[in-house]
Amino acid sequence: MPTPDPVDPASSPRDALLASLQRYPFDDDSLVAVDATDRLLLDEAADALAAAAADAKPAGTDAAPSGTGRIVVVDDRFGALTLGTAVTHGATGIRVHQDLLTGEIGLDRNAEAAGLQGAYARLPLGEELFAGATVVLLQLPRSLAALREIAEAVARWADPSVTLFAGGRLKHMTTAMNGVLAESFTEVRATYARQKSRVLVAGGPLQTDSTPTYPVREHVTDLDLTVVSYGAAFAGASLDIGTRYLLDFLDRMAPEASRAVDLGCGTGILAAALARPRPGLTVIATDQSDAAVRSARETALANGLDGQIEVTRDDVMSGVPDASVDLVVCNPPFHDAAAVSTNPAHRMFEAAGRVLRPGGELWTVFNSHLRYRPALARMVGPTDGVGQNPKFTVTRSVRR
Repeated sequence: MPTPDPVDPASSPRDALLASLQRYPFDDDSLVAVDATDRLLLDEAADALAAAAADAKPAGTDAAPSGTGRIVVVDDRFGALTLGTAVTHGATGIRVHQDLLTGEIGLDRNAEAAGLQGAYARLPLGEELFAGATVVLLQLPRSLAALREIAEAVARWADPSVTLFAGGRLKHMTTAMNGVLAESFTEVRATYARQKSRVLVAGGPLQTDSTPTYPVREHVTDLDLTVVSYGAAFAGASLDIGTRYLLDFLDRMAPEASRAVDLGCGTGILAAALARPRPGLTVIATDQSDAAVRSARETALANGLDGQIEVTRDDVMSGVPDASVDLVVCNPPFHDAAAVSTNPAHRMFEAAGRVLRPGGELWTVFNSHLRYRPALARMVGPTDGVGQNPKFTVTRSVRR
């Protein structure tokens, strides 16, 4: 574990806490544990958080029961928002939802180090998360679909007095985000920017009895598959162009395989396309995104493949035994949160080398400029380029 940043003895309890937080995974230098958006959100929401923390505590007590507070935190990166709120305002019963499993691991580890494990409860995205909430803190997702799903849920289930504070880096924010929030709230305003971050503040939830927008169901005609997608799932219910190219090689992938993994499965398109023509093949569809796992599970069910596809939420196949599968297919990301990084892909390649049996195959599609072949050869085994178009390269690596 990296050494925490030195703490100024004169700093506030919140500043001391934020300086002590660690990112996860620890070897990824593209990630920071705390950024300017975290600090701005905590400052802009300070009065509302103080009021909500006080309101949540039953008379004569010092704490709200776990998960019963008025404060909700969504997509906290590594705990800055949750633990910063707990330390600054004495808040307990904070309800938390994080789409990414790495965020959950980071929060839990930082909470343990700070002795704040009891300050929050983790809940799925839905009514139990938001019911009765008066303050919601949100690290803005890059996807408008993810933002729409969260905003609809807050408006539907939170207290009518709720205020949503949604913060992000200016370079990743667009006016379309204001428009998405305006679909669910009567009042939307932007704060002044600070250190290249800004907060959108939304209030006056629009009560509705209409069916939630998500999940979305689409039929992909050329694959004859029904795809189900929740808001934060990569590429939504459509077929992204990298996966589309990888599917051109489906018939060549380890034809004798009995057990395969769709690593970073997204909505589960690759898993379904692999499983359907091979009834004897078991496919593990795994992703660290909660939205992706929910989507992949429903995609398998929608296509009658739920008995053949096992969907798991996992951090780069940590739950898959060594040398236990014949085939891994992967369309790796080249971003980690908002940062451009090859580290997530390299962690995937290393994990594939671990779980593949000798002679097993890893099929990968990636943007050609990334030049992943040396890393694949080092972490998995001999790697051949089997296809290339103007944008993507497809490789086959054989486990030594």
